[in-house]
Order: sequence, then C-alpha cells, then structure tokens
Amino acid sequence: MHSAKTPSNTLVLEFKEDAALTEMMRLRVSSLQRSGQKRQDGERLLLPHEAVYRLDFPVQELNFSRWYFSLIAYGRVNITGISQHWTPDLTNLMTRQLLEPIGTFWRNAADPEDSPLKWLEADMQEFGERIAELAKVRKVMYFLFAFKDGAEAANLSCSVEFTPDK
Repeated sequence: MHSAKTPSNTLVLEFKEDAALTEMMRLRVSSLQRSGQKRQDGERLLLPHEAVYRLDFPVQELNFSRWYFSLIAYGRVNITGISQHWTPDLTNLMTRQLLEPIGTFWRNAADPEDSPLKWLEADMQEFGERIAELAKVRKVMYFLFAFKDGAEAANLSCSVEFTPDK
C-alpha cells in the first residue's frame, strides 16, 4: 500500500505462512470427511482457498503505523485475525476466536495490473490498531488469509509497520 522507505525507528513485520499449521488444519478437514463426522459446534474449518499466516512480535509495546501490501495481477485477499493465543495442537479453531473487522485488499480483473490496490481504509486502520493492542500480550499472532477471485499466495507480499511505544 505504501512503498516509501521506512524510518529507522519503525518495525516492519512480514506475515509468514505457517505451512505446518495450515497442513494440520487441512488434515482435520480431511479426517472429518473420511470418517463422516461433523465439525464441533462453533468450530471454524480451513477452506481450500485459505492458509494460516503468522506475525512474530520481537517487542510487545507497539503502535500501528501502516500496511505494506502488494498483489501481482488481480484478485482479493481477506485477512482475519485470531484473537486469543490459539494452541492448535490442543484445541480446534472456533469462530468466536476470529477478529473483526477483517482486512481486505483487492484489484478487480478489469483493472490494469499496475493499478493501485483497493481497500477499506477505516477497517484496515482499526485492524492494524487491534493487532498492535494484541501484541502487548503475546509474542505471536495467527491469521487466516483467504485468496479469492484469482489471487494466489505466490503473488502476495504483506507486512505491517509499527513504531515502538516509548
């Protein structure tokens, strides 16, 4: 969203896919399908176009600054934060653990490839502030990234900039 150089007093954290966790959640879905069981009441299963990403916080006292987001070609990416320190090896992901608002970035198929991405600015600002608030009590935070309308993980770069709280 912004391509300017970051000042030295900022911290830019890149969202990284957690391939092992994504695979574990996919195995949960296939296990339920094979056994003919239903999901637990309120459980949030991973959809085929979703992956789990994470942010690791080296410090906890942060203020949100801005998003950096690039998407080659077109499509839509929805980012949903997970509110509590989720322990997927012990508990299933529940819908009540998902944060609002979600972050959404997109470029329509009819738009030129070099056109700027679109996003809901107020929602993205609030979402960034929530992430900074939750960073105060954890060292890692998980997110669901949903790739829609032609968007692909390989064409995505997403990070968030914070300033340390003094």
